[in-house]
Amino acid sequence: MQKRKLLILALLILVSARTLQAQPYTKSAVRDTLNLDGKWNVVVDWYDNANQNIIRDKKPSGKNEFLEFSFDNSMSLQVPGDWNSQKPELKYYEGIVWYKRNFNYSPKDNKLVFLQFGAVSYQCDVFLNGEKLGSHEGGFTSFQFDATAKLKNGENLLIVKVNNQRKENNIPALKFDWWNYGGITRSVKLVQIPSASISDYFIQLKKGSLNQVAGWVKLNTKRKEDVFLEIPEAGIRKALRADSNGYISILFTAKLSPWSPEHPRLYKVLLRTKEDLIQDEIGFRSIEVKDGEILLNKKPVFLRGISFHEEIAACAGRAYSESDAKSLLGSAKELGCNFVRLAHYPQSEQTVRMAEKMGLMMWEEIPVWQGIQFGNPEIRQKAGKMLEEMIERDKNRCGIIIWSISNETSPGKERNETLAAMALEARILDPTRLISSAFDHFKQNKNEILIDDPLSEHLDVLAANKYMGWYHPWPAEPGNVIWKSNFKKPLIISEFGSEALYGNHGSKDTASLWTEEHQEQLYRDNINMFKGIPFLRGVCPWILADFRSPFRMQAEYQEGWNRKGLLSDKGFKKKAWYVMYNYYKELSKE
Repeated sequence: MQKRKLLILALLILVSARTLQAQPYTKSAVRDTLNLDGKWNVVVDWYDNANQNIIRDKKPSGKNEFLEFSFDNSMSLQVPGDWNSQKPELKYYEGIVWYKRNFNYSPKDNKLVFLQFGAVSYQCDVFLNGEKLGSHEGGFTSFQFDATAKLKNGENLLIVKVNNQRKENNIPALKFDWWNYGGITRSVKLVQIPSASISDYFIQLKKGSLNQVAGWVKLNTKRKEDVFLEIPEAGIRKALRADSNGYISILFTAKLSPWSPEHPRLYKVLLRTKEDLIQDEIGFRSIEVKDGEILLNKKPVFLRGISFHEEIAACAGRAYSESDAKSLLGSAKELGCNFVRLAHYPQSEQTVRMAEKMGLMMWEEIPVWQGIQFGNPEIRQKAGKMLEEMIERDKNRCGIIIWSISNETSPGKERNETLAAMALEARILDPTRLISSAFDHFKQNKNEILIDDPLSEHLDVLAANKYMGWYHPWPAEPGNVIWKSNFKKPLIISEFGSEALYGNHGSKDTASLWTEEHQEQLYRDNINMFKGIPFLRGVCPWILADFRSPFRMQAEYQEGWNRKGLLSDKGFKKKAWYVMYNYYKELSKE
């Protein structure tokens, strides 16, 4: 009965999520695109007072007309980018900013054109040539609108209303421990595809197999049609036939070199119809859980991880460029990681693709972060849509091994049912990957810590955020702390750590002094504890680098920064960095 109830709830979330306005995501990395990045004119609308004139970029006519909201001689912002770091007067701004961009376009016959956004934080309304294309909510997932019918030959006017105001029924909700960056934070593109085309595809190894390729291809036409799948480097060419709904199920045997951190092999995969051609780079690997182990390509793997925000600390702004991604991922590799936790939201597609090429396994999650009203059907719908959009974009990226459905949510009937249904929804959308969720609620009895969260039953991998020695006092010597679980599943310590101000030296046993030595000792103590957890299969400190947060306003040491980074806000290594580096170096030898 419980499984049936969860299935119904999962399907309701999935169906309701698909009723929102944004279109399914077209893989822009493998399509003909026109990039619309650059300088956009902007108008700040503090009180949401602009009217319909701004949507058309109306100009005053006659001697007696004037406009109080106009893009004429307005300031500009770089897209992609956040407004908080670009203009000092907008550092703390939360509200509405109108963006304007003119561009030229020449329509082509038998083509569909989508206006695609990598991300807009948090809500947006999009207008093309004075007509509304649609709306989107959620600051970290990609979306698009069909612009074919509204594009003009010649100059086109694109207006985007962006609102990053925090609300109780947003995801994340009113309070969260990172900066509320607003703006068009990732690239904007026009994506052009044939009118009869491949709309989506999913090509990975079948769950539990090293030689069976499984998946599907969807056409945007409901007709029987031939589709050819090629992996030239493996000598594979398959002739496939779509059914009357334009759907093809894939299953065939192939000899492929598996993707791994040591050998991040990607294959060029081609999908071809009479009118369309897609070229993607896809890796093939198996990820599963068996007998308490995480198995990559049938072999046990220990996840040597690090978390990071999509932020470049030295710029005090949202990361958006290829060089930003290279900087973050390069630091993870330097630390000795084979795994990164993309916290606490889906990060850019270029970050995901680059991590995959660098041999980094990934945990990707949606921002269901504390304080969520799980009893609100609207919240369930929004969370379901975010989960769908995350999986929709990245399902072919083999480096992603874990979908996470939440972080630090409190157990309760509505929460348990909603997240269990979302775990099931994720499995419906993608049956190949592992499902997890990070907990911070445990039972403690003297020196014993017990994992008993009922959501664990619905997960493949358990994940604990436990700040021993910082938020939680040691109940015993670190080596004598005992972890137990009511579930025979592998565990990742998904967060641990403490704060320290770079260059601040002194006592190692006084937390209030915020010293590097205190953080260094805390890391050593936690590593000592890890050695006694028999079902531990991964470690992921919080966090790679100091990051901006209005949660953290201690005047002397924080000043609006969360100082838990192994790197400072200027990129300098703290003493704890070297503790983790040496720990991972030893683990890599095992």
